[in-house]
Amino acid sequence: MAPSVERPVAVALSAGADSTALLLSAQRLWPGRVLALHVNHGMQTAASGFEERATQLAHHLGVPVRVERVSVQVEPGQSPEEVARRLRYQALACMARQAGACTVLLGHQADDQAETLVLALGRGAGLPGLAAMAPVFQRHGMRFGRPLLSMGGDQLRQWLKAEAVRHVEDPSNMDLRLARNRIRHVLMPAWERCFPAYRDTLARTARHLAQAQGLLDELARIDLQQTGSPPSIAGLQALGRERQANALRHWIKGESGQGPSTAQLETLLDLLDRCRTRGHRIHLKVAGGWVDRVDGVLRWTPPV
Repeated sequence: MAPSVERPVAVALSAGADSTALLLSAQRLWPGRVLALHVNHGMQTAASGFEERATQLAHHLGVPVRVERVSVQVEPGQSPEEVARRLRYQALACMARQAGACTVLLGHQADDQAETLVLALGRGAGLPGLAAMAPVFQRHGMRFGRPLLSMGGDQLRQWLKAEAVRHVEDPSNMDLRLARNRIRHVLMPAWERCFPAYRDTLARTARHLAQAQGLLDELARIDLQQTGSPPSIAGLQALGRERQANALRHWIKGESGQGPSTAQLETLLDLLDRCRTRGHRIHLKVAGGWVDRVDGVLRWTPPV
């Protein structure tokens, strides 16, 4: 994935091993065109140390660095990690845009990809979750890329050691109360003993699932061209329930940036099925906002 030759490329730098290796390799590949972006969530006592190390590393490499501090406000029922992740992408996109960057590179690697797929399986996720992490995607009007998905974390750490470049270790990565850490430290070592090539095979599975999800997205776009956007109730009712679900999931994600939960989507489909009179009301909390019937169409509005 080669960024535009005219514009700078940004690297999301946490100061951990993966993003440190990414910044080092990017600076060698595109000298003078790279900038580092650091987001401080302030969610742990080590956060100030991460920010200081990220700034030091960028200065050592002669790379300009921007830092954004965000406040993570969590509503009841929300995941702090998910809220922090959403704020992080918003901050990265904003900083990159202000710097005129064409792309933000992320340090996710092969172990992260395998853990993401297994975590999605454990949560009973659908295809969007099982497709794991896309190598290239758009969010908040910015292009993001993950160029390290084919490399394992051990490879990156060995390279940094050979280059004598230090990185920080996030102490929260050892907290086994977190599901991802239990997968990393308990499940994956056992999986590796049974299937030594599990990183490659899980990555291949994720690519197959991503292809299937791509076809569903294409079908959703075709159906939404027929129903309109926002979608008309009559147009949705002309589709089978599975295609209604696929179209609604695609539409809601496009409006809100996140997909509806299974329970929310099933409830919305039931309401849609019963919506046969002019006075039938739909008002349902979905994906952090509200889906309402407005005349003959559905509209999603963010929370006030």
